[in-house]
Amino acid sequence: MLRRLYDWTMGLAAHRRAPWALGGISFAESSFFPIPPDVVLIPMVLADRSKAFLYATIATVTSVLGGLAGYAIGFFLFEALGQPILEIYGAAEKFADFSDNYNERGAWIVFFFGVTPFPYKVITIASGATALDVWTFVAASVGARGLRFFLVAGLLWWFGEPIRTFIEKYLGILTLIFMVCLIGGFVAVRYLF
Repeated sequence: MLRRLYDWTMGLAAHRRAPWALGGISFAESSFFPIPPDVVLIPMVLADRSKAFLYATIATVTSVLGGLAGYAIGFFLFEALGQPILEIYGAAEKFADFSDNYNERGAWIVFFFGVTPFPYKVITIASGATALDVWTFVAASVGARGLRFFLVAGLLWWFGEPIRTFIEKYLGILTLIFMVCLIGGFVAVRYLF
C-alpha cells in the first residue's frame, strides 16, 4: 500500500499544477496546516531535478507569506483564532511564560524552529501575538525556510537518481522516521512551551 501511495504521489509531483500545490501547502503549513511541505517538495524534485531550485524558491516564498498570515493571526486575531490554534497543538498554557522572553531572542527562535521539524505555525502565531518586530520575523523566516527548502532540494538535486533509488529501497523506514520527526515536533510543542 505504501508503495502505491508513493507511485501515486510521484505521478502527481510531475503534474503541471504541482507547483501550485506546493505553494498552497507551504503557505498553509506556516499558519495552520499540520503537514510539512517536504511531503510535496521531495517528490517534485525527484520527478524533475532540473527544477529543484525553482521548487525550493516556491516553497520558501509561500512559506514566508504563510508565516506572515500566521503572524497576522497572532497579532490581530490571537484571542479569536490564535489561542484556539495554540490549544490544538497544546501550547496555550505555557504561552504566557514563553512570550515574556520571546522578543529578546525572537530572531533566533524563528530561525531555529523554522529549520527544524517543529510546527512552524506555532512560531509564526507566537511572533505575532508577542508583537515581534515584523521585519526581524521576515528576515529570520526567509533565512530559516530558505535554508531548509534549499538544503532539501540541493541534496536531492546533487545526489539525483541514487537518492531516489535509496528512498524507494527504504521507503518504509524513511516514512517511519518522517512520522516520528513529525509527531516529535508536536510533542516538543507540548513540552517546550
